[in-house]
Formats: sequence, structure tokens, C-alpha cells
Amino acid sequence: MQLPADRFTFADILTWNEGERAEIVHGELFMMAPPSRIHQEISGELFRQLANFLKGKRCKVYHAPLSVRLFEQSGDKPEDVDTMVEPDISVVCDQSKLDEHGCKGAPDLIIEILSPSTRRHDRLVKLNLYQRAGVREYWIADPDNQSVQVFTQDNGVLKIHEDYGREDVAKVNVLEGCFIELNKVFPE
Repeated sequence: MQLPADRFTFADILTWNEGERAEIVHGELFMMAPPSRIHQEISGELFRQLANFLKGKRCKVYHAPLSVRLFEQSGDKPEDVDTMVEPDISVVCDQSKLDEHGCKGAPDLIIEILSPSTRRHDRLVKLNLYQRAGVREYWIADPDNQSVQVFTQDNGVLKIHEDYGREDVAKVNVLEGCFIELNKVFPE
């Protein structure tokens, strides 16, 4: 992996091996550790339930790694893009946002699963990015507490909408009629 001297762009990321996972926020690099087994189980179950619900519908669900370039504008080249994240799960309803590399612009729903190394980043940095980009709904799944915090957009601000525990059925607000059984997401 070749590291530039000052700041990173999506063009740099595209030159790296597929196994190297990183995010860039305003040109700053954040390397990503491999997810834990529990993280993968939670992600897999959330993805399964969302994919089953969305089968045959226009919205599509994607799991990491999917390059999400939150602020990419039409005509931007990879070297112009200095913010790219890889949410654990993304739901995109506007298919025009999808390209060969992933998603340009804000997905409708993003889910991040906390880990010890990402807890602060997901709760502060990413919450702020997703808010500014216009993500309509943001979930933070906490394996330690077996809970999900749901944030929804309210006048351009992602505000806490609901806290769910392991025994709850969580409503996906951006997908009419979609509910997630959390007792399957967080098995005992």
C-alpha cells in the first residue's frame, strides 16, 4: 500500500488490495480491523432480515465492504473524493446512486455495529457525517448491551428516535412495513 504525503482520496483507496479495509474522512485515513465473529453474526442476521424483506422491491441492501462516498458530486473524479466510509450495512432506494464502486451520496439507512475500536468513531464522527450527508435513518447496534439505537432525520438533524433491547421488534422507519426481530440478531 502506497501512502501519500498529505491527504488521502478515493483514488488512493482504489489502488490498494481488496483485503485492505480503510475509511477516509476529509482526507484522514482510518484503518479498519477485521470484524469479530460476533460482529459478523449480528451483521449477517440484520442483512438476512433486511434482504428477505426487500426481495423484489426497488430498495437494495448491501453489507460491508461497500464504498459509500457520502459527498461525491456529479463529475467528481476519485481524486476529488476525500470522504469514503464502509458502513456495516447500507440500504439504498435510489438506484442512480449506485455505481461500480458502491454508492455515491447518502444511503437511506445505515447500520453500524459497535466494536471496541470503532465505538467512539461510530457514535461521533460517523453520526456527524451521516447527518451532514442526509442519511435518513442511522442504527447503532451494540453487541455488549444487545441493543439498537435508532436515529432519524428531523429538520436536517439525526435525532434519537428509539432505543430497542434484545427482546424488542425494531421498526425500520424508512421501509414501510419492515420490522427486525432483535432476539434473532442478538441470540443468547
